[in-house]
Amino acid sequence: MREVTLRPIEDSDLDTVFEFMRDPESVRMAAFTAADPDDREAFDAHWRKVRARTDVTNRVIVGDGRVVGTIAAFVMEGDTEVTYWIDRSVWGQGVAGRALALLLEEVTVRPIYGRCASDNAGSMRVLTKAGFEKVGTDTGYANARKEEIEETILRLS
Repeated sequence: MREVTLRPIEDSDLDTVFEFMRDPESVRMAAFTAADPDDREAFDAHWRKVRARTDVTNRVIVGDGRVVGTIAAFVMEGDTEVTYWIDRSVWGQGVAGRALALLLEEVTVRPIYGRCASDNAGSMRVLTKAGFEKVGTDTGYANARKEEIEETILRLS
């Protein structure tokens, strides 16, 4: 992928994003997902709520002219965190890392945190390459796996 850019999410992006977030392999890797990835009504309600928040920076990731994912920074319990979702068809092409670098230029709050399922090696690699350091673990219920799993907490200072 030659060019990766970020732009604000538009209503017309949501059908594409919904399809990304329904991919079974992607859902399993993300682990901490919606209870039912196929529930479009719940998806739309979630995005209405998130897009209305003033403490969230939401972007779509555009790769070579097409939407290939989403990335965001948001505040949870006083801490700013990052999250991203990449279309599985472009995994391994550096899209997440480039998108994260662009988001971190825009969102300059530090420290900033990232979390991922501890067995999600790809996401762990993206965060550590961006300078995030492991600061702990937590256990939580992962809807995608229907069980409690470990997640790793990382921080960029």
